[in-house]
Amino acid sequence: MEESRLKTGIWVKAMLRQAGQTGNPGMVLHRGDEDAGSVLIVLLGRDRRMCVLAPTRTPDGRRAWFRATGETAVDQDSVDAYVARQRERDPDIWVLEFDAPDLKPPFEARLI
Repeated sequence: MEESRLKTGIWVKAMLRQAGQTGNPGMVLHRGDEDAGSVLIVLLGRDRRMCVLAPTRTPDGRRAWFRATGETAVDQDSVDAYVARQRERDPDIWVLEFDAPDLKPPFEARLI
């Protein structure tokens, strides 16, 4: 089953609002293409440990996320390097950062 696709700019605003309502503020670190840009999510946990979530799709076509920087938390330099590489490949990518003490997305997300 294929989900309907929202414009990325609208999706970003909705995720920022949803996370803010749960007490996990977020911000846009890099603005991408409003219509169809991809999105990276940076989660800022306790003790300044972080991870990056990158988009993927489930076998049935639904939006999902995977931990692009690995299963364990990483430092700011590792996150910055990953994001820089992705921005070189895709200048239309959005980068969002959320406070997430437990390194879990503060919005509805399917992790695989």
